[in-house]
Amino acid sequence: MAKGAQSLGFAEAPFLLSAGTIVGQKESQGPLGKLFDEHGEDKENLFGKETWEEAESEMQKRACLRAIQKAQIPQEKIRFLFGGDLLRQGTATSLGIESLQIPLFGLFGACSTSGEAIALGAMSVAAGYADYVLAVTSSHFGSAEKEFRFPLGYASQRPLSAQWTVTGSGAFVIGKEKSKVRISGVTVGKIVDYGLKDSQNMGGCMAPAACDTILANRKDFGREMEEYDQIVTGDLGYIGSTILLELLKKNGVDIEERHMDCGMKIFDQKTQDTHAGGSGCGCAAVTLGSYVLPKIIKGEWKKVLFVPTGALMSTVSFNEGESIPGIAHGIVLERAC
Repeated sequence: MAKGAQSLGFAEAPFLLSAGTIVGQKESQGPLGKLFDEHGEDKENLFGKETWEEAESEMQKRACLRAIQKAQIPQEKIRFLFGGDLLRQGTATSLGIESLQIPLFGLFGACSTSGEAIALGAMSVAAGYADYVLAVTSSHFGSAEKEFRFPLGYASQRPLSAQWTVTGSGAFVIGKEKSKVRISGVTVGKIVDYGLKDSQNMGGCMAPAACDTILANRKDFGREMEEYDQIVTGDLGYIGSTILLELLKKNGVDIEERHMDCGMKIFDQKTQDTHAGGSGCGCAAVTLGSYVLPKIIKGEWKKVLFVPTGALMSTVSFNEGESIPGIAHGIVLERAC
């Protein structure tokens, strides 16, 4: 199963059975708005709760229940849940899925968490540790701004390099049961740090990690990038995507014609004032669940490399002047006939 230095290929590939997606009002007004399972009705995106943090937990619970329902399996058959978010100590996840009473592995990979959760879930199923697992992650614009930047009432001016944290949660059921999408391999990312310290330029901080993982996937599996119908990065946005393409070209790899970034896809840059695009754990997760997977299911794309990216920072590390390292995980998704 080991492939090269960082990857795994599954002899009996697990399958991605279903996805549940829930987003906020702004996301529902974007280019993918009609594709999500559920969206918030109010500007605050509280989902019937009193705080943004509680709202994020509610999103995770609803996304999980939606994914289980669409997979048409009893909840009791879900052996493990792999989940995480951006809040301190993963509170959105632990409080959100508490009522489900599914054994939990709490994760933190920043905005790459959807890839980390899917990779670990696929590995567990492939190894025979579970017949079904759940992978879930989320982010909320209000809770993320409150924790990492400024209170929303502060009305600070956002630089053009800043990205808009997606309010959304995506959950995925992975299992042995056959479906039209199989997870044929994973490439586990390494921490890559170019020394950038600008928390308002997440794309620039994460692009080197995306480049490193894509090159590792190419080397480990011995395949050219042309074998993929699409290479989908998580939330590099407009600035980070430009940097990624330049870094890859310096390494002799050109993916420009087959590259898509979730942070560029989820919002309309001209009409929604999101500056450099979308970001947050929910960005890649909901775009994968609502847009990418249906493309594979319909046969429009046969093989996709999904590479969600994360900036590994905290309020403590940033306030102490540390640089912001990045990480990216690669998930190989193929249409199963």
